[in-house]
Amino acid sequence: MDITLEAIEKVMDETGADYKTAKTALQQSDGNPEEAIKLLQPIDAEKENEVNKMIEKMKEKVKEGNVDRIQIKRNNEILLSIPVNVGIVGGIIGLAAIPWALIAGAAAAFGLGCTYEIVKKDGTTDEL
Repeated sequence: MDITLEAIEKVMDETGADYKTAKTALQQSDGNPEEAIKLLQPIDAEKENEVNKMIEKMKEKVKEGNVDRIQIKRNNEILLSIPVNVGIVGGIIGLAAIPWALIAGAAAAFGLGCTYEIVKKDGTTDEL
């Protein structure tokens, strides 16, 4: 996969992204500028609604307990793994400190072609 300066500039021009963000998007889209631009486009209302539903499901699973981390995968590659520490002060502080905005941002940035998993403390996973 060749990522050219022209491709990076095209993604930067179309999206307003900085160099690093444009290059990362191109790497994630196998060097395809059009796909990289789609990755960086703001999500529409329908996608935002789906992301919000997914986050609510994650919150419910975390409240149930026994959750070790939340992972976002694409093509069986882990793109983001967020540890969930709900043991702090009876779970209240831990639940409030979970970076839901980070998860929503990642879901928007990586697109809905990803899988989202809840990894339990016993190693089992629930896919959302």
